[in-house]
Amino acid sequence: MKIIRFTPLIILLIPYVFFSQNSLSGNIQDRENAPVAFANIILLSAEDSTSVYRGTISEEDGSFVIENIEDSTYLLKVSFVGYKESLQKVNVKGNTNIPPIILEETSDALDEVVVNARKPKVTRKIDRLVFEVENTILSTGNTFEVLKRTPGVILSQGNLLVKNRPATVYINDRKVYLSSQELQQLLEGFSAENIKSVEVITNPPAQYDAEGGAILNIKTSKNISIGYKGSVNASNTIAIVPKYNIGTSHYYKTDWLNIYASYNYNQRDLVKKDEGFIEYYTPNGEADSRWLTDFERNTSMYSHSLNTILDFTLSEASTLSLSANIQITPDSDSDINGLTNIYDSNNSLDSLFTTDSRLHSNTDNILLAATYNTSLGENGSLSAIGNYINYDNSQFQQIMTNYFEEDESFIRDNSFTTEAMQNSEIYTGQVDISTPLGSTSFETGLKYSGLKTESGQDYFDTNTGTRQFSGELSDVLDYEEDIYAAYASMSKEWEKWSMKLGLRGEYTDVQGISESQGLVNSQNYFELFPTFYLNYNASEAHSFGFEYSRRITRPRFENLNTYRYFLNENNFQDGNPDLMPAISNMLKLSYSYKNKLYFDLYWDKANNAIATIPFQDNENRNLRSSSLNMDFSQQYSFDISYYDYLNDWWSVSAYTSFFYMQNDFPALESNGQIVTNDTFGAYIYAGNFFTLSKDGTFSGELTTTYIPDYIVGSYDFEEPQFGLNFGFRKTFFDSRLVTTVNVEDIFNTMNMPLRSQYLNQNNSFFAMPESRMIRFGITYKFGNFKLGDNKRAITAEESARLESKN
Repeated sequence: MKIIRFTPLIILLIPYVFFSQNSLSGNIQDRENAPVAFANIILLSAEDSTSVYRGTISEEDGSFVIENIEDSTYLLKVSFVGYKESLQKVNVKGNTNIPPIILEETSDALDEVVVNARKPKVTRKIDRLVFEVENTILSTGNTFEVLKRTPGVILSQGNLLVKNRPATVYINDRKVYLSSQELQQLLEGFSAENIKSVEVITNPPAQYDAEGGAILNIKTSKNISIGYKGSVNASNTIAIVPKYNIGTSHYYKTDWLNIYASYNYNQRDLVKKDEGFIEYYTPNGEADSRWLTDFERNTSMYSHSLNTILDFTLSEASTLSLSANIQITPDSDSDINGLTNIYDSNNSLDSLFTTDSRLHSNTDNILLAATYNTSLGENGSLSAIGNYINYDNSQFQQIMTNYFEEDESFIRDNSFTTEAMQNSEIYTGQVDISTPLGSTSFETGLKYSGLKTESGQDYFDTNTGTRQFSGELSDVLDYEEDIYAAYASMSKEWEKWSMKLGLRGEYTDVQGISESQGLVNSQNYFELFPTFYLNYNASEAHSFGFEYSRRITRPRFENLNTYRYFLNENNFQDGNPDLMPAISNMLKLSYSYKNKLYFDLYWDKANNAIATIPFQDNENRNLRSSSLNMDFSQQYSFDISYYDYLNDWWSVSAYTSFFYMQNDFPALESNGQIVTNDTFGAYIYAGNFFTLSKDGTFSGELTTTYIPDYIVGSYDFEEPQFGLNFGFRKTFFDSRLVTTVNVEDIFNTMNMPLRSQYLNQNNSFFAMPESRMIRFGITYKFGNFKLGDNKRAITAEESARLESKN
C-alpha cells in the first residue's frame, strides 16, 4: 500500500532530471561592465539558424548556464529590450565557459517598455526563498491563489502551512493579524496584480515577531514615475455554485504625493459536504454503536473591501505613509442540514436523527496604519510604524433536532439558539533602525502590541416555544494581552562566507476573566529568541548553509474561548482558557548546486504545541473538539528543490519534502494517557510554466501537488491528496487587456478523509468543500498603465489570533 501511495512520485519528479554534465556558461554585460539580468539567451543550430536547440535567461548577476547540451557547434543569440541583439558562433565540448558577452544599447531605446507575461521565478537568499510572480500568469488571479501556488506551501483545512506548520502572513514585512477564514476572504478579494513576490521564510530572523513558525511575506509593487493609471477587473468562478468578484483600482502620483485606492465586491455561494463517523465503546472496550452522519452546508455571503494609501514625500530623506483597509461582510447566511444514522453492535439500524441549523453572521474589520521612514547617513534608515485594528463579529445560530425510531416514527425533538459576539481592539507601535558599518549591517528595534477583546455567547433553550436563558452554557470573556519586544541583529559578508545573527526578547502579560468562572487565565513571562544563519560559497556551483531559530506560538483567541460552537447538539467545538504558549526550536542544513538544485535537512520540535483534537465521550454519546497543549510535536524532513528554465519557453519549479512527523498528546478520555501519532509522509510539488507565443502575450501553466500521508493532531490521512491545475493568460492591445482562465483540481482529489483512532477513540470526518472549479478573469488598464505604484494594500498589524468559530 505504501508503495502504491508513492507511485505518482515518478511522474512528479521528472523535472529533476533536466540537468547533465555538458553545459555552456558565461556572463551578459553592458558597455559599463554592469550585469544584464533576465536577457533572453537562445542556442540555435549552426546548420539551421532558425531551429532552437536550448534556451534560458540570465540571472540577476548576468550569469547564465545552459545544460544538457551535446558536443557540437552552435549559434548563440542574446537579446534584451533596449539593446542590440548579439549573435555569435560557439563550440561546445564538455563543460564550456565563454568570455563575457557585451550588449550594445540601441539608439532608439524606449523610455517605457511593455513587460509581457513571464515565468514565475524562484531564488534563494540566506534566510528565505523568493517566488517572483509580477507580470506572470498568476498576476491576474487573487492573492490567496498566489500563496496556494507558492512552492512549499500546503493548504490544509483552510490553513496555509509551511514545513507542516501554520504560517504567519506578512505584507511588506508587516504582520497581518487575521483569522484563517478572515485572511482568506481578504486575500481572495485582493488582486494578484498588486503582488511582486512572495518570500517563504522558514526560520524568520530577529526583526520579525517571535510568534508563530514560518512566514509568508508578500512583497507588493513600488512607485517609479509620475502620472495616473487605473484598472477595472472581474472574475467568475464556476463550481458547484457560482462566485464572482468585481473591482477597480486607481493610482495618481506627483513628485510629492502618491494616492492609491481600490475597491472589491466579492459575492460567493458555497457548498460544503461532510461525512462523519463515530464508533462508541462500552467501558470494557467493546464496540457498542456506530454513528454515521451526512452534512451539507450551503452558505451565501458577500463582502466589500476598500483599501486606500497616501504616501507623502516630506524631503529627499523622509516619507510618511497613511493607509486604511476596511472589509465588511454584512450578511453571511448558512443553512446546515444533517442526517445521522445510529447502528447497534450487530450493525442493524437502531435509530436516527436529523439536524437543521441556521447560522447568520456579520463581520467588520477596520485596519489603520501610519509609517514614517527617514534616512540616517548614507545607507542607514529609521522607520516608525503605528497601527490600529478594530474587529467586530456577531453571529446567531438556531438548531433543531428531531429523533426517530428505525422505522422513522417520531420520538422527540430538541431546539436551542445561541447568540455570540466578539469585539477586539489592537494597538501597536514599533521603531526600527538599520545602519551599516563597513561590510557589516546592524539592525535594532522596539515594539509594543496590545490586545483588548470581549467575547461572549448567550445560550437559549427553545423547546417550550419561548427562549429560556441558560446561564450554565453562557459566558462572557474579557481578555487583555500586552507584548513588549526588543531585538538586535547583524549581518556580514566576507570572502566566501556570509552570516546573519540576531536576538529578540519578548515580555508577555496576559489576563483573561470569565464572568461565569472568574479569573481563568493569568500569565506573564519573558523569553529570548535567538536566530543564526551561516552560508559558505565554496565555488560558483556549490554552496552550504546552516540555520537555527527559536520561536513561540501563543494561543489563538478562538482556542481560549469557553463557549461552544455546535455542529449538532452531540457534536461541538470549545476552547480552553488554560492554554500555555508553545516554544519551538528549528535547525536546518542546506546545500545548493548552481543555484538551481537545493537539498535541505530540517528538524523542529515544539514543546506544548497547541492543537484542536476530537474526543468522544463514550458514556454520554457526544464528540467535542477541544484545544489543548500536546506534550510535544516534532518533525524531521529531507527536502529537494529544483528551479530552472529548460529552454526559452518552458520553466519548471519542483519541490519535494520527505518527512517524519510525530505528535504526542494526552488522551483526555483515558485519564490523560500520552498517545503518539506519527507517520512518514511527503509533500511533492511540480510547476511547469510556458510561453506559448513568440511575442510573450500568451502563456500557460500546469501544476501538480501530491501528499501521500500526513497527520494533523490526532488525525491521519486515510487517502492521499492529489491536485492537478492548469491555466492560460492572454494579453491584448499592448497589454491593456488581460484575460485568464484557470482550472483547479481537475480530478476533484484535493479533499481527503481524516481519522482519529487510538485506545477508546474511533472517529473520522470527510470534509468536501468545493475544490474543482473553473475561474475566468479579465482586467482592463487605462491611463498611463505602465506606471508602477504604491499599492501595498492590506498592511495591518495585529489580528491573526482573532479567530471566529464558523
